[in-house]
Amino acid sequence: MKKKLKAIPKFKSEDEERDFWATHDTTEYFDLDKAIVNPIFPNLKPSTRTITIRIPDSLFYDLKMLANKKDVPYQSLLKINLAEKVKEEFSRS
Repeated sequence: MKKKLKAIPKFKSEDEERDFWATHDTTEYFDLDKAIVNPIFPNLKPSTRTITIRIPDSLFYDLKMLANKKDVPYQSLLKINLAEKVKEEFSRS
């Protein structure tokens, strides 16, 4: 005999939905026999973008030395510093 599935409630926010699914069993709401096993997302765009910037050699070497001291890749350090500066600029306006 097939189990009757419960109706999924309407959520006011993603936080409310996240809290709901953290405390409820999905098998009561979905028929797992009909679930897609390998979904394909052809229009999914990467969350990062490759860019090229020109900086003075001295700045590049300083960045690499700082990154080495902090034991992180220099590109990661550059992204962190850039994100902090952008956040700082937005908080001023």
